[in-house]
Amino acid sequence: MDHIIDGVLRFQREVHPNRQALFHELALGQAPEAMFIGCADSRIVPEVLTQQGPGSLFVVRNAGNIVPPSSTEPGGVTASIEYAVAVLGIPDIVICGHSGCGAMGAILRGAESLEKLPAVARWLHYADAARDAIAANFAQASEEEKHNALVRENVITQLDNLLTHPVVADGIQNKQLRLHGWVYDIGSGSVHTYDARVHKFVPISEDYFANATPTD
Repeated sequence: MDHIIDGVLRFQREVHPNRQALFHELALGQAPEAMFIGCADSRIVPEVLTQQGPGSLFVVRNAGNIVPPSSTEPGGVTASIEYAVAVLGIPDIVICGHSGCGAMGAILRGAESLEKLPAVARWLHYADAARDAIAANFAQASEEEKHNALVRENVITQLDNLLTHPVVADGIQNKQLRLHGWVYDIGSGSVHTYDARVHKFVPISEDYFANATPTD
């Protein structure tokens, strides 16, 4: 913990004084360009991956980059989505999965691996559709292939869950909101994005803009 505290002190001493104009502006309010829903894995840092600074991203992170379907039950992810779209007017939402995801590994290992983690087990049920798709289509695949496929399928499942939220559906219908499904490979640094037009993940590129917003 000492080096983390040292980092705060270094920020106060070296970073903040050199960017006073930015932090003064941020103190007055926020206008993020996108919402980023990612995994809580310590290796995934949205601002590093996207090379954005303070104020650019409205970030939600949890185990498995999961979005519970819309319901009457209160929830932090649901509340954050509602606020981001309805209040902040964010035009883009990214759901980002990643290689080596522990949550996806737990799903593949089955219920026994989560016996001592009942809250995690309940949470990961929001990825059941992805789990079932892998069981049906990758029965003969290697564990690595299943894991990589599940990471991608889970992003698609969470995009489907996101569409159940009325504020999201309205934003898309009014052409004020776009959805994006990413998969980030930690080792290579590559990012693939889901293209709803062809129903597959493609490499992210300056020359080929793809997004996961439903086309029909």
